[in-house]
Amino acid sequence: MKTTKLELSKLHEKIDPIVAMREQWYLVTAENDGVVNTLTAGWGALGNLCEKQTAIVYIRPQRHTKQFMDASGRFTMTFFEGHQQELLFLGSHSGADMPDKIEQSGLHSATVDGQPTFEEAKLVLNCKTIYSDALKPENFTDETLAEANFPDKDYSVMYIAEIESAYEVTQ
Repeated sequence: MKTTKLELSKLHEKIDPIVAMREQWYLVTAENDGVVNTLTAGWGALGNLCEKQTAIVYIRPQRHTKQFMDASGRFTMTFFEGHQQELLFLGSHSGADMPDKIEQSGLHSATVDGQPTFEEAKLVLNCKTIYSDALKPENFTDETLAEANFPDKDYSVMYIAEIESAYEVTQ
């Protein structure tokens, strides 16, 4: 896998976060004790907080990958060009029930700066969690959003992470 490190100030030239997150999805991947787990995500944001360039991801508490993120304090956000079937597969199968789901998806594991990602990636963000908190139903100013998106009351945990590095992948 060949990568080119990107200046974070130029990240906006490589990704439209609204399109990439909402329409194309991405993988959130973390490693703990040599085991890698990933999930497909469609919610998130890129921005800044506390003078850090940041990424925000939202993970439901029951997702298996969450325990990997909590244990390691780091994760990658991996964006693709295509690969919707693989992302759909990874998003609909739990690593708790199917430990080899990455292999079964057809994607190939790789690392960048020691963090887990995928050979088929287009863009990889290496992230370090700096803040996390569960969304709270009483804090939604439009309560219909909480009702519509969390009918089982499994409110996502928001992870704000410093983007430590970004890489463009060239095949």
